[in-house]
Amino acid sequence: MIRRLTCPICNRELPPEIDGNASVFPFCSARCKEVDLFRWFSGDYAVVENLTPDQLYGLLPEDELPPELRG
Repeated sequence: MIRRLTCPICNRELPPEIDGNASVFPFCSARCKEVDLFRWFSGDYAVVENLTPDQLYGLLPEDELPPELRG
């Protein structure tokens, strides 16, 4: 049996009309999407992985790298 997707904010099942292309995906509504955004802005969520400088540089586009690291 395929498990239905649920909204990460309210845990309701996503309606069938919301698929991966919907503007609110992976949320069930614009409200839940905005709640999530507010949580990021207010600091409720955080990325806690410590990245080395090499890992940080690996995330940048080449034109934003320091000249000595451009390849």
